[in-house]
Amino acid sequence: MMAGQQPIIVLKEGTKRESGKGAQSNNIQAARAISESVKSTLGPKGMDKMLVDSMGDVVVTNDGATILKEIDVEHPAAKMIVEVAKSQDEECGDGTTTAVVLTGELLKEAGILLEKKIHPTVINGGYQLAAKKAKDVLNKMAIDIKPNDKKTLINIAQTSMASKGASAEKDILAGIVVDAVVNVAEKRDTKILVDLDNIQIQKKQGGGMNTTEIIEGIILDKERVHEGMPTVVKNAKIALLNAALEVKKTEVDARIQIQDPTQLQAFLDEEEGMIRKMVEKIKASGANVLICQKGVDDIAQHFLAKAGIYTVRRAKKSDLEKLAKATGAKIISNLDDLSDSDLGKSGILEERKIGDDKMTFVTKCNNPKAVSILIRGTTEHVTDELERALHDALSVVKVAMEDGKMTPGGGAAAIAISMALRDYAPTVGGRQQMAIEAFADAVEIIPKTLAENAGLDPIDMILDIRNAHSKGKGTSGINVLDGKVDDMLKLKVVEPLRLSIQELSASSEAATMILRIDDVIASRGGGGGAPPDMGGMGGMGGMPPGMM
Repeated sequence: MMAGQQPIIVLKEGTKRESGKGAQSNNIQAARAISESVKSTLGPKGMDKMLVDSMGDVVVTNDGATILKEIDVEHPAAKMIVEVAKSQDEECGDGTTTAVVLTGELLKEAGILLEKKIHPTVINGGYQLAAKKAKDVLNKMAIDIKPNDKKTLINIAQTSMASKGASAEKDILAGIVVDAVVNVAEKRDTKILVDLDNIQIQKKQGGGMNTTEIIEGIILDKERVHEGMPTVVKNAKIALLNAALEVKKTEVDARIQIQDPTQLQAFLDEEEGMIRKMVEKIKASGANVLICQKGVDDIAQHFLAKAGIYTVRRAKKSDLEKLAKATGAKIISNLDDLSDSDLGKSGILEERKIGDDKMTFVTKCNNPKAVSILIRGTTEHVTDELERALHDALSVVKVAMEDGKMTPGGGAAAIAISMALRDYAPTVGGRQQMAIEAFADAVEIIPKTLAENAGLDPIDMILDIRNAHSKGKGTSGINVLDGKVDDMLKLKVVEPLRLSIQELSASSEAATMILRIDDVIASRGGGGGAPPDMGGMGGMGGMPPGMM
């Protein structure tokens, strides 16, 4: 900027500024690059990604949220797409890839409209109307689920796991997932609430996926503290203590002067007596198991072993809280307060060896409000991916139980939305009509990608599904296993309503936010550099410099 031939410097040296169409185009390209990177993982026939970090640690997954969390994204617009996956994961636990792919496609369609000189505000207005209409379509399609309908909940869990590495054993795993969620579900007034923190997941290598099991109780990744203690306790009465079982040290620095050996012996005897009293208090309460959050002194271990009290030390606070819910125990901070009413109960408490490690199993609890799933797999990568699959399945079953609504999967809902939007667009008219039609085209990326990843012709499949829908078969979608159009309800391919609603909300809101940006001002070292040619964006290898 010049005034009287003197340059006026407004921005710091090294600041990059890009405005107008250049900024919009750059942001759209970056967002699409992220979307393309996870596209090939969508659906039951999707592929996995191998991610290697700077330390050489390997993650093998097809979970969209995990992929985007692991890759080091630099471009600011691309970071916004990563946030879409994060919000989808936090709200529903699944559908992250769908949300990201849909965001990329909405921006691609918006880019075409921008080329036609349609103003971003008009596109945003059309997208907002389309998203509202799409949610109405989903709500009308939604089918009720009864809270005690375990078969439907198992179908929802299986649909979630169909695209994961755990799909081979999805029948067994889906049953475990539903049992776990049903156990921890709580009814408040007329609502059902599920807190997934009450489901503990422990991983151990060795054994196949099919040896994964649900424990109606809690597994502690700890062994008993003394060899003299019993390995199995039947009709366990469990005391939970979050204080240390040792002689307290003074708060301030203190010295004790001892003049002769008899004083030293008296001091040691007093210390031993204090610990003996602590153990006597535990024994007097009727407890035969002690789970301690802090340390247990060597002398205390000896007395506890003599008393036959199974003891675990340094248990996690979260495990103590789950044990309280599973066994009905109260967590005690002061041993003087310990009584019979504070003890939890379990049918059997035992130490088992799993692989090379010893673990404590608290089982046969009466109506436990916290349960455990012990994941088994041949390698660390298998158990990690199985944990991610179970997280997604637990989340969708939780959502389905809480909301009591589901929609057909396999692209059926997407086609129903796109057809409804094409009918709706002319009633709006004007330039917004073009944006609504663009939204309808973008939504079809879901069945298109499912078809592509299954090696089918996407155009033929879309036309076949549209044809089925126009004949009143509104639950028709892609049967990726047989490569044809089929009734998704008959195939039991269903997902919670909230999953689809959140995908639409997250993707449309992120797309409209990116479209509103017409100026990128990046200080030195900030992101925002224009990505080079976007050709060959088939997978992770096509990520442009500055993206990873």
